[in-house]
Amino acid sequence: MELGFHSLAKPFRKPPNPWLAALGYAIFGALAGGLSLLVLPAHLTPAGIPRLANLLLTPLAVGLCMGAMGAWRAKRGDSVLRIDRFSYGYLFALTMALVRFQFAH
Repeated sequence: MELGFHSLAKPFRKPPNPWLAALGYAIFGALAGGLSLLVLPAHLTPAGIPRLANLLLTPLAVGLCMGAMGAWRAKRGDSVLRIDRFSYGYLFALTMALVRFQFAH
């Protein structure tokens, strides 16, 4: 349980341990997926291939968008957050999508 709390706090500390930060973003994604089930309990895509494609492609798209946003912020001289990297954005979106895929009606 202590590891879970440390991983949740880790994304806000510097310098980060990338493994604990990744675990923190995975937990945040799972929590966001669970909370989204309260607002939107049903799937938006039909069952079968479209739902699987959504599970695979949406986290990739989110990771690419977050990576692009991080590059844009860096180019402007703004501070870049860890979530502004492809890997952390992808991991957050993947865990959120997996929770929704598993538990949405």
